[in-house]
Amino acid sequence: MHLTERQRPPAGDWFAGPGPGPAPVPGAPRLICFPYAGGTASVYRDWQARLGVPVVPVQPPGRGPRLREPPYTDLDALVSDVTDALLAAGLVHDYALFGHSMGALVAYEVACALRERGAPGPRRLFVSGSRAPHLYADRADHALGDEELRRLVHDLGAVAPGDRVAGAYLERRLPVLRADLTACERYRWRPRRPLGCPMTAYSAVGDPLAPVPHVEAWRAYTGASLLRRHVAGGHFFLNGPARRPLLRDLRTELTRTTEEKEPSWTY
Repeated sequence: MHLTERQRPPAGDWFAGPGPGPAPVPGAPRLICFPYAGGTASVYRDWQARLGVPVVPVQPPGRGPRLREPPYTDLDALVSDVTDALLAAGLVHDYALFGHSMGALVAYEVACALRERGAPGPRRLFVSGSRAPHLYADRADHALGDEELRRLVHDLGAVAPGDRVAGAYLERRLPVLRADLTACERYRWRPRRPLGCPMTAYSAVGDPLAPVPHVEAWRAYTGASLLRRHVAGGHFFLNGPARRPLLRDLRTELTRTTEEKEPSWTY
């Protein structure tokens, strides 16, 4: 689905406000965050307060305040429209991008789209819980029946056993999750020159969707440096105990001066 100019929602609808937070760290870039498949901008709701930098969570159609809008099933259309929205909102100056799982793929493609339009590139691209783009399109999870899809989500750790609230939430989100998975599984990477910005790629010890070699493969997508961080947890580690070191590392990277050396660590 690609929305026409008449159908396209206002640019402001794409971006969820995080609410008041601390004064931004001087010189730190804005962090634009993309959710995982089936996720909403709310996963980043407290990041501005915790990171001390401006955080702009992206809210795609089909969820949150945009629940009545049909979700995308074509990733190229999603990327084109969110890129339009970022440009219209004046958000692509002194910024960084973060995405988890599907969000990492969208963040990468948005960075490429902004480059093609002559816009400034991100200061850094953070990709989390995601294989490199050329390794997508080898799954067909969108075609699973509802029960199989529920089982997959539970197995990946998105819903804790016995959590009735999260289980009820999942039931409401199945259609948008299926649409997001369709977009990812129809996606085909187009060879392009590497991005000019440095990257940080996060892998998790127990993530079957983004094993270490598939995360390491992001190295070919930057002409600058790539840091690969390895954390505890599974595919949804950013919602678990690894969240604290993840946020601590993001804050360090976002507030680092260009002269400082980049450290290496593993949790």
